[in-house]
Amino acid sequence: MFQNALLAHDLVRVLGGRRVLDGVGLTAAPGHRIGLIGENGAGKSTLLRVLAGVDEPDAGSVSRPDDLGFLHQEMPFDPAATVAAVLDDALREAREDLVELDRLGAEIARLPESDPGHAELLDAYGRRLEQARHRESWDADRRAALVLDGLGLGAPALGALGHDRTLGSLSGGQRGRLALAALLVRRPSALLLDEPTNHLDDGAAAFLEEQVRALPGTVVVAAHDRAFLDAVCTHLVDLDPAVDGPVRYGGNYSAYLGERRAERDRWERRFAEEQQELAQLRHAAGVTAHLVAPDRGPRDNEKMGYGHRAGRVQNQVSRRVRNAARRLEELERAQVPEPPRPLRFAVESLAADAHTPSDTGEGLRPLVSLRDLRVPGRLVLDGLDVAPDDRLLVTGGNGTGKSTLLAVLAGHLTAEGTVHRHPGLTVGLLTQDTEFDRPDRTVRDTYELALGAARAERVPLGSLGLLHAADLDKPVGRLSVGQRRRLALALLVAEPPPLLLLDEPTNHLSPRLCDELEEAFGTGPGAIVLASHDRWLRRRWQGRELRLDPAGATRHCPPTQSPASMVM
Repeated sequence: MFQNALLAHDLVRVLGGRRVLDGVGLTAAPGHRIGLIGENGAGKSTLLRVLAGVDEPDAGSVSRPDDLGFLHQEMPFDPAATVAAVLDDALREAREDLVELDRLGAEIARLPESDPGHAELLDAYGRRLEQARHRESWDADRRAALVLDGLGLGAPALGALGHDRTLGSLSGGQRGRLALAALLVRRPSALLLDEPTNHLDDGAAAFLEEQVRALPGTVVVAAHDRAFLDAVCTHLVDLDPAVDGPVRYGGNYSAYLGERRAERDRWERRFAEEQQELAQLRHAAGVTAHLVAPDRGPRDNEKMGYGHRAGRVQNQVSRRVRNAARRLEELERAQVPEPPRPLRFAVESLAADAHTPSDTGEGLRPLVSLRDLRVPGRLVLDGLDVAPDDRLLVTGGNGTGKSTLLAVLAGHLTAEGTVHRHPGLTVGLLTQDTEFDRPDRTVRDTYELALGAARAERVPLGSLGLLHAADLDKPVGRLSVGQRRRLALALLVAEPPPLLLLDEPTNHLSPRLCDELEEAFGTGPGAIVLASHDRWLRRRWQGRELRLDPAGATRHCPPTQSPASMVM
């Protein structure tokens, strides 16, 4: 079914004077599930909007199936519309298939085979039958119920009104899951998904992975969810800067990691070799080519022919200079650009700056001890000790109290029970919602004023690799949610506390930066406690795990020894 392929050629899209897409091409045939990855601002969502036809490219072209489906931020329904109306619309094409097959079947039975129109009817019936099989139209109603349950939108989740509920009465997460459910029920020939696992718990995310893998058509997805990319994708397109533009990798996220490292190594090695050759050519053109037999006059037996030999030497010098200059010009014109410095979470360089209570000879006395902790309606915890070198992952579903626990550990929330902190303990907390008191102040000034001039000079913001240089002079109020969180994280990294608390730290970070952040957890000073839904992070976690559940029960899991033995 090549006619159902999604094809893009030399796409250019300019936004705010910046070329977000610059000559991007994409070929996605049925059965291809392509993941788009890259730093925030690399153009993932822009590319999806152009592929979907929501935005027009400034140059280039797109060929797409007629029944393409696109998951984006807003549903194309009025808030007064009901859940039932959305589902009816999703089922409309499948029901039309069945009605049309019945009509064509009746026409074929009525018309004699000798009639000239009989063959045309058979052809139309065959095309419609193939379309119905592709959409699994006979099973659409059962599939709709299955999809709603799988995404947590069954009747109990939607409340007593069930499918009569209006979209305006649903939460943002419920509306997003309903939009996703409608697309899965439709089964379009090409499906474009922008961050589809937002608002999904583990069970719903696993269900979505199964559904997407079972689709016979084309899927293109932009996602930060590394576990989803690993489970679903047959190819990945990295939109981050590369020598020859966006790079397409075969395989899932695990395969991409190895190929990306090798690609980066090759780029860096090629750049270093060319820079070395450029330096040698510049030296040859300017100095070395002229140093033929330096500081040596003619010997006695050479004096008769010295003038002739001198002319020949000068010709050799001139030829070498010309050759070096020519090669230098060619190489300068075609040289590989310098690889952009990757964003780095540079805790390892700051380890000597952190002070923990254990440095004072007090052993591994806990930084914080909690006993019989109660926050009514939010958290129940019998006990928890956080050691000076702890690595603790807090997991659990929505509403189990993960953020509440971090707030108690930070001293931002009073709880019933016993809370004992080490005297003079400094705690840093990265919250999910990051706001700054002075949104008009620049990023650079905010950083310097928060840390003090001396500390900010000693640990420059640019050296931490969490924000691009172009963003440092922007007012904080103009930063995206992800950029504000990076600035908050930079402030914690620049002056690492003995206890660092991180609430969903990988939210709004690119997959690559998430990988680097996780690698830094093992090298940073002090204790780290983090709460996360990130399935990829949890699978690879090497420390302790504390699992919370709504009933108030908790389970302490020991440190893991290898990714294969980690508690999920």
